[in-house]
Amino acid sequence: MHYDIAMRHQQALDTSGITTIAAALHLVEAAITDCRNAGKDPETDPAVVLLARHLGVVCERQPADTVLRRKCMDEIAEIRQNPALRTLAYRGVSYDEAAKRVFHQEGRHAMRRLAEALELDPGSYDVRSDKGGVAISGDITLHGEEVWVRLSLGPFGPDHEVAFRRVRGRDDHFGDRNRWASVNELLAPERFAERLCRELRLSPAPATSARLFG
Repeated sequence: MHYDIAMRHQQALDTSGITTIAAALHLVEAAITDCRNAGKDPETDPAVVLLARHLGVVCERQPADTVLRRKCMDEIAEIRQNPALRTLAYRGVSYDEAAKRVFHQEGRHAMRRLAEALELDPGSYDVRSDKGGVAISGDITLHGEEVWVRLSLGPFGPDHEVAFRRVRGRDDHFGDRNRWASVNELLAPERFAERLCRELRLSPAPATSARLFG
């Protein structure tokens, strides 16, 4: 059963006290929710449109787009220099769903970068993510034909976030004995790939010419 209230219309008629992006955005989101409860289209609801326009007015007080784009690029560079994965590995993600989501997203990205550094063919490996329960970090795993690497925040403490071993195919879930590395090594994929190749005696990647013409 649909129901409607007048609150969003009253707020839309007087936005003089709404001076921040967060406050203006909150009103837009609340008005859209009210529209859904009323069975009305938020795209044409007058209150939603007025509140959205006011959000635009508030944003106009900020620096020009070119300045903001430059700041975004600077922020991206800063984040890449200080990956969230390292911070989350140190602080933990237990009982924090948002942090765990980022941990697994960044972990999958790190594993794909490692696969590239190892020069694994796209169809020769899997990257899997298992979040597990709320009390644990879960794990992110790279499983290739010869190499298995897992990122997980287990009981072994710092510098033991990454386990790796040699395996005999992607159906081999036991493999040789585990070796350990830190999350910092995972975040330096080229150097870590060299260590994996050396310690696990992985087969050398085929030369480019062999891939193209072999």
